[in-house]
Amino acid sequence: MAQALRPNTAGSLFATDGRPHPVQHAMMAATLLLGAVSFITAMFDNLHLLSSWAGLVGIFTGAYGQWISETTRERFFLILGLGASGVGFFLGMAHGGLFGGLW
Repeated sequence: MAQALRPNTAGSLFATDGRPHPVQHAMMAATLLLGAVSFITAMFDNLHLLSSWAGLVGIFTGAYGQWISETTRERFFLILGLGASGVGFFLGMAHGGLFGGLW
């Protein structure tokens, strides 16, 4: 029986479909970066503006990235970024919010 041999990548986190996805990877990187900034700055009370805005933008970026993602790897890292953005956003809101202290 002549069958094409394919590597077993079904269970691998870093499995791809072999095609480039530049837009999806850009959304994934942006979501991870915004999530990290939001999460780290949420630990400081006086950085609530940066934390809440970075978290809010990270949530929208991650949601759009989830919508257009094509591989499991993209979805995995988008969920990590979304989680960090959400935590940073909510802690930033608890410390003063999006506009707290500006007026």
